[in-house]
Amino acid sequence: MRDYQAEFEGRVAYIRSLVESAHASGIVFGNSGGKDSALVGILCKAACENTVGVIMPCASRRNYGADAADGRALAEAFGIETRTVDLSSAREALVTAVGEAAALNDMALNNLAPRLRMTALYAVAAAENRLVAGTGNRSEIYMGYFTKWGDGASDFDPIADLTATEVFAFLEYLKAPRQVIDKAPSAGLFDGQTDEQEMGVRYAAIDEWILHGTGGEDDLAVIRRFHARSEHKRRPISTYRGSVGQSGQDS
Repeated sequence: MRDYQAEFEGRVAYIRSLVESAHASGIVFGNSGGKDSALVGILCKAACENTVGVIMPCASRRNYGADAADGRALAEAFGIETRTVDLSSAREALVTAVGEAAALNDMALNNLAPRLRMTALYAVAAAENRLVAGTGNRSEIYMGYFTKWGDGASDFDPIADLTATEVFAFLEYLKAPRQVIDKAPSAGLFDGQTDEQEMGVRYAAIDEWILHGTGGEDDLAVIRRFHARSEHKRRPISTYRGSVGQSGQDS
């Protein structure tokens, strides 16, 4: 049986050590109202009293409704300071400005919110000497289901080794608010969006493949396709390493 208490204490010690070694004054994370941010918030608060969760609605109606309500429920249950930064007007201004240079497709538009949110978190972090906590789980990272330089950016990620189903189980152990545990995983990019619907495969199938190397052929076809086409997201930035008179670039 998994020893969640020992694991909780280990993750808390890891976070506390990072904060101390960075001489940081605290931690900031995006409180989306989802499962991943909930677990990260609980862990960070246990490790560092000066932890702030930022609710950042950005154009989607659910960001102002269920997502914000669930984020506040998590914060109240675990004593996490909460602030709100409304990014809808910033997104609108950016769409207008960039729209003069390029015709933005759905992918470009959907990636704006995660990148604006990370910009806001790093602004808070810089202003108050905080570390930015990431909220990506192992399943999302494997599938590439994150925005490069958006929710994929952070100073540290205390749940990157946990699959989505492991995150769910951990939240059950920690007695997170029921509405957070029961809600369908969603990036909240647009109204009606859910992770599993957008990817076309359930997290249970993704995690079965990651943890056990098994799964149905239809599911595996989707998983392999997502993993292969998102490889660039998991690689370090490509840098030139040739010397004088030579050329070359990292692949």
